[in-house]
This record gives sequence, structure tokens and C-alpha cells, in this order.
Amino acid sequence: MLDSKDFLLFENQNKFDFKGFLIKTLSYWKWFLGSWIIAFALAYNVNVRKEKIYALDNTIAIKEESNPLFTSNTSLIFNWGGTSDQVQNVAMTLRSRTHNEDVVERLEFYLDYLKKGKYYMEDVYGRTPFTVEVTKDKEQILNTLIDITFINENEFELEIPITNEEVRVYNYAAREASSTLATLGTLKKRYKVGQNINLPFLNIAIQLTQNPGFITDKKYHIKFNDFDNVVSKYRLIKTDIEPKAPSIIKLTLQGTNKARLVKYLNATVEILIKKQLDRKNKFATNTINFIDSTLVDMGNKLKENEDEMKSFSKDKDVFQIESGGQALSQRLLEFELQKDAINRKIAYYNNLRNYLTKSTDYSKLPAPSVAGIEDQNIVANVSKLILLSTEREEMAYTVKNEKLFKDFDKDIEALKKVILENIQSAKSGLDYDMNQVNAKMGQIDGEIKKLPVATQELMKITRKFDLNNVIFTKFLEKRNEADIVKAANLSDLHFIDTAKDIGRGQIGPNTGVNYILAFLLGLLIPLIVIFTIFFLENSILNTEEIAKLTKVPIIGVVGIKTTDSDLAVFEKPKSALAESFRAIRSSLQFLYKKKNIEGTKTLMVTSSISGEGKTFCSINIATVFALSEKKTVVLGMDLRKPRIFDDFKIKNDIGVVNYLIGQKTIEEITQKTHIPHLDVITSGPIPPNPSELIMGESMQEMMEALKAKYDYIVLDTPPIGLVADAIELAPYADVTLYVMRQNYTKKDMVNLLNNHSERGEINNVSIIFNSYESKAKYGTGYGYGYGYGYGYGAYASGYHVKEEPQGFLAKLYARLVKKNKSDS
Repeated sequence: MLDSKDFLLFENQNKFDFKGFLIKTLSYWKWFLGSWIIAFALAYNVNVRKEKIYALDNTIAIKEESNPLFTSNTSLIFNWGGTSDQVQNVAMTLRSRTHNEDVVERLEFYLDYLKKGKYYMEDVYGRTPFTVEVTKDKEQILNTLIDITFINENEFELEIPITNEEVRVYNYAAREASSTLATLGTLKKRYKVGQNINLPFLNIAIQLTQNPGFITDKKYHIKFNDFDNVVSKYRLIKTDIEPKAPSIIKLTLQGTNKARLVKYLNATVEILIKKQLDRKNKFATNTINFIDSTLVDMGNKLKENEDEMKSFSKDKDVFQIESGGQALSQRLLEFELQKDAINRKIAYYNNLRNYLTKSTDYSKLPAPSVAGIEDQNIVANVSKLILLSTEREEMAYTVKNEKLFKDFDKDIEALKKVILENIQSAKSGLDYDMNQVNAKMGQIDGEIKKLPVATQELMKITRKFDLNNVIFTKFLEKRNEADIVKAANLSDLHFIDTAKDIGRGQIGPNTGVNYILAFLLGLLIPLIVIFTIFFLENSILNTEEIAKLTKVPIIGVVGIKTTDSDLAVFEKPKSALAESFRAIRSSLQFLYKKKNIEGTKTLMVTSSISGEGKTFCSINIATVFALSEKKTVVLGMDLRKPRIFDDFKIKNDIGVVNYLIGQKTIEEITQKTHIPHLDVITSGPIPPNPSELIMGESMQEMMEALKAKYDYIVLDTPPIGLVADAIELAPYADVTLYVMRQNYTKKDMVNLLNNHSERGEINNVSIIFNSYESKAKYGTGYGYGYGYGYGYGAYASGYHVKEEPQGFLAKLYARLVKKNKSDS
């Protein structure tokens, strides 16, 4: 049954030994070294095999630029709006699909220029001795490496691998992909530089650059890519708005070819500047177009007036006819000009009202000033309406936000209502002005009717000509104004820094990070393995663990033997290992004295399972007793698996079994050894009933006979955890030594010792911790010193034979110490 002690045992086992884990980890330094070598080798290969990645940038500013020739008398209004809204619009436009499609198409970046490097295909755009002229309205093969090898400066060989009968092709003018049939195999054909290559799946021409250099036998590759995929890649351009300067945008683009990055970064801004300037000039362009159409009409009317004047003047004295009504004609012309101006304003308002109520695109409205309208409310509101309409049209390609569009529509609708109200108010004033002008013209007409008919006719013709001529001249002036304003307009986008290759910009592969990762992985992988081993470790690693698992005392710690045979004490009597057995001998003598045991002392050596070193300990404990000139005998009581005879070079023909069955006497089974005062009785032939033999009376008789002859009797018994023989032999032993082997004996086996000890089946039991190694692999311990270990470190100099260091680091350290001593 389990009692509270058993639960305490489990609790002790669950405690994590951090110190032991740390020391054990350090012992596996070779694992870490090997892991780091592999990890760093992999990191190096990754770094040299991966293509370098660069990040280049340029910077633009957004600033509203007014026309330097714009004055209060200039009859055109141009307004881009404030920079607060522009910055976000520009940033979104630079990442928009439509804008990047324009840039990719202009630069023809759907075409790759490649050259085979040591580890990868290198993008050599800008460094090739040739350029490719693409026939955009014809099909080009997709995603296929086309080899170009120059035979000489005027001729090259084209090689195209065809791996499928149906070849994917792309028409970059129509921006459509399709398929065409081709013959399987590799197409090889020679062409001259500049010659058009017209194939069902390839339509290009190769042109040399200005200074191609030596190109013979050099092989290059070109590849056509899907247009939409290329655009998607360049839409990843970063547009960072400076937080401390909200009108400044920094554009950053990553890639493997710096020349391509520079080209794209600068081109995307240049194209946007042109678009923005065209949009900014749209008001002026609309006005110029309106004026041009009006000038055509006025020119036709002037020609008609000239023809009418010529027809009237034929066979008449014009100067005599004019003298009668020149003053009246001049006055009437002034009023007619006023009336024409009013009519043009009314006509513009009517057209504007119809346009607002029937159209949805207001970007084509002409300037109100064309009709002579100087009402700043009308002029400003029409300008805002054109701006909002243009921005909404642009946003359709960059923004997919219905709420934003609805907000724009609301603003446009509100502005339309304001303009319609302005039109109604302005027309009321114009109607009043028209009535006043008509009244004055009526008075002058009354006076003119008193003049001769010829004079009246001449005045009518002259008045029409002069009116049309004045209007024509004014429209010419307005057109010149519009041209000047358009020419003087500046874009609101300006370069602060253009993109430029200055020799830096590499961001990948991040060799430093890769090496750091290699270091961490090289550390982590063996650490996890060691932790797993340590966590699953069920073997006893040090004396501290034994102390936690049992109350049975430890009588000594024995190190690893360095001799071929088990006779370690005899072969190296001055070794630290020999001293550890002498320490055990001293402790045993103390135990015998404490128990008041006089005469012959018996000692039983056992263990949990086979392989823990009980025979090794039995032989060497017997040896130290014999070397102290005490008559000692080692009794091989492992009748099932005898092996004590090998180290003494004796035979196992007869032994304990022969005595127990009555075949031989004590003298006949006792064998002398080459060690003074030490005899050995082997187990003899393996019997079919070992336990029954041990339980017989002959066993007791044999022990009494041996006690009469020897000072010390050492019983080398079978493992107590495997057979019951050791339990049967326990009554014959004054002291029991229980051998545990480092990194071999399982912790669960300690329960077996505890159970036998608590039930009194074995008496005066103590533990020998065998094969202890102070290296960190096996955890912590007490060393090999007196009692609980062997050796005294630096203080043991001269007392022990120095053991040959084990392992590379130990040997290296020993050599360094030896060299330092010799130098000093």
C-alpha cells in the first residue's frame, strides 16, 4: 500500500532540478558546436544563393501653386484646392491600379531582361547591350525564357523552348491574354540586329544600345510577364506621409534591380505630375475650346458683314451718306454692345442651368468669364463644381468606398442648388438691365428714322459690322488670356529628391538576421533535445537525487574505472578510484564497530538489476581489505549468472554449488588469487534450483566454516530486484551494500530498496554510488573525495596517481596547465 512517504517521493521527483539541467546542458557542448556549424552553413548558403533585395525612395511635396500672371482683372479662375485633401488623394493615386497600369505600359516593365548568375537568374535591366522593341498590338509569348546569344555585333541567335502545343500569349495593346498553337521542341533561328521578328507568338525587334561593348558569345534572356501581375507587384509601392510635414510624401519601392527601381519611382511621379497639370488646366482648356468655337461663328458673321458693305457701297458715295448719322450710329453701337453682353450672360446662364439639370459630368464647363460674368459667387462656385467633378472621376479608379462617393455627390448637389439660385438672382438683374438698354436704343432708333433711307441702311450695315468686330476682338483677347494662364500653370506636385542609385539601399537578404537566426536555432534545437532527454530522464544522476528518494545513507561514491579488468584497486593502488574504496572500507569499519560486531565481518553486495557494478564493487572492496593484510574471501553467490572468476584468471569448474550439494569441501572450492590475503570461491556450475540450495542447511555450514578461516567475507549476490536469492542471503550479512550506478539505475528502483529496508528484509544497508563521473552530462555530485567521493582536487597533489584526462577539452586543459607550470 502507498503511504504518505510514497506521495512525498513523487513530489520530490516532480521538482525541476535547474542546476542539474544547466550542468547537463553544458556537457553536450559538442552537440551545440555541431548544431551551430550546420546552422551557420545553412545561413551562409541562404545568403549567397538568395538574390539581393534593394529599397530605393524619392520624396515629393504637394503645394498649391497659383498662376503668377493671375490678377483681379484676369477673367479665368483656376483652383486646385487646399493641400489637406490632396495628400491622401495623391497617395492613393500612386497605389491605384489605373495609374500603375499607365506607368508599367509606358516603361514596358512587363518585359524582363535576365542573365544567368551563379545561383539565380539576375535582373539586368539597364545593363544589357541591347533593348527590345515590342510590337504592342501583336501577341507575345508569356512566362517563357527567350534566349538571345550574340554571334557578332550584327547577328544573334534566338532560342525559344516550346513545352506545350498550346502557348499562352499576351497582347499588350488590348491587354488581353489568349492562346496559340506551336510546334513542340526548341525553336532556334538567327536574326539580324534591327530585324523584325514576326512569329505567331513573338513580335519584337532587337536594337543595340549606343555603346554595347563586347557582346559576342554572351547569352541573355528576356521574358514577357502577365500585365496585371506586374501591375499588382508595383502597386505595393509604399507612400508614407511625413507626420511632421503632412504635405510631403516619401515613395519607397523594393526590388532586385536598382536601375529599374529608379526608373519606376521617378516615372510614376512624372506621369502623375502630367495628369495633375492636365486636370488643373482643364478649366482653361474648356474655355479655350468654347472661345475657339465662338470665334469661328463671329468670323463668319464678319465676312457676311463685309460682303454686305461691299454690295451696298457699290456706285454710292459712302462718305456723304455717313456724314448724316455718324454720331447716332456710335451711340447706338455702344448700347448694342451692352445688349450683346447681357444676351451672352443670359445665354450662358440658360445653358448652365440646362447643363446642371440634365448632365452629371461637369468637368467640361467653360469659364463664366467667357460670357463676361464677373459675379465672384458664380465664378467660384462653377470652379468648385468642375474641381469636385474631376476629383470624383479620378477617385473612381483609386477608391472603392461608397460612402466617400455619396459624400462627394452630396457636396455636388448642394453646390448645384447654390449655383441655380445664383443664376436666378443674376438673371433678374440682367432683365432689368436689358429693359434699360432697350429703352435707350428705342430713343436712338426714333432719331435715326428721321434720317434719309440710305443713311439708315448704311448705319444698319456698319453697326452690325462694328458690333461683330468688337466682339471678335474681345474674344481674341480672352483667348490670349486663357493661353497665358494655361502656360503659366504649375503642378502642385514637386520633387524634393528624385530616386537615385548612390550605391546603397540593400535590405536583403538580411545576412545579419540570418546569422542571428542560425545562432538561435543552433542553440535552441539541441537545447530542446537536451531538455526532452532531461525531462524524460528517469535515471539517477547524482547523490542529491538519491538523498531525495531514500533515507538509506550513502556510504561512498565510486568513479569510473580506467582499467581493463575489475581489479582497479590492485592495478592502480594510488589512484583516486582506489582511495574511494579505501574510504568505503573505513566507513564499513565504523559501521561494524557501531554495531559491536566482533570476529569475522560479513558483507553482502547487491543491487536492483544487473549491470550496476555490484561484482566490480565486491572485488575491489575485498581487495582493499586484503591489502590491509586481512584474510578476505569473495564468495560468488550469483548462482544464476556467475562472472567473478574472469578477472582473477581462474576457472569456474567447482565452487559454491559443489559444496552446497555435498560434492566438495571448503578447501577444495577455495581458490587462491595473485592478490595477497585474498581468496575467491566461485559459484560453480549453474544449478536448476539456486534458491533452494541457498535456503538449505549447507549454506549455514559453509558460512560458519568460512568465518573460522577469514577476517572478512564478501558476498557477491544476484540483483535483489530480479531474484529472491539476495533476500535469502541477507541474514548471513552484517552489512548490506546496495550498488546504484549513475545514469543507469532508475529512480523507480529506489522504491524497491525502500520497501526491503522498511520491511527489515535487509539490515544495516548503505548505498554505493558507482560509475560517478563529475562531468556535467551526469549532473551534480560530491566529487570523488573521501567518503562521498574520490580525489581532493588541487589539494590531492602527490597522493594519487594522475589519471589520463578523458575527452578533447580535458586533455587540452591538462596540457595548458602543464605548460604554464613549466613556464613558471
